[in-house]
Amino acid sequence: MPEHPQTIGYALTDTPVGLAAWMLDHDADSYEKISRAFLDGHPSGDLTRDRILDNITLYWLTNTATSSARLYWESFRAIYAAIAAGEKPAELSIPVAFTVFPGEIFQAPRSWAEQVYPNLIYFNEAEKGGHFAAWEEPELFAGELRAAFGSLR
Repeated sequence: MPEHPQTIGYALTDTPVGLAAWMLDHDADSYEKISRAFLDGHPSGDLTRDRILDNITLYWLTNTATSSARLYWESFRAIYAAIAAGEKPAELSIPVAFTVFPGEIFQAPRSWAEQVYPNLIYFNEAEKGGHFAAWEEPELFAGELRAAFGSLR
């Protein structure tokens, strides 16, 4: 996705079965949770069979799978360009919040987040959730957003 979002985008918009397969096989944690909800009927948080189908349908009907993949490309493009030029990527000056979910693909420690985000205003390690935390644990995710940015109101 970070290099050629359109490539995966064409596949994701070709068939809802392809989109479902990509979401299922996104990462090991998601695979385990989605397959457990479908095959065994054991949801992980709000990750139920119906909600999985709802989410896939929402992506499919709005044709937004490609744009969700494109976000990775847009985010990494400037970073890769700076590194290729031997420069340090631009620092973010906006307030940043960072929550680490235990099922996430990569779990950055606070020390790394502080180095990358000089205006880090919130850091937390959640007790549950993964790469699709807003989908899996919507109340927990909403609580993290409130805790992170409530002081900016």
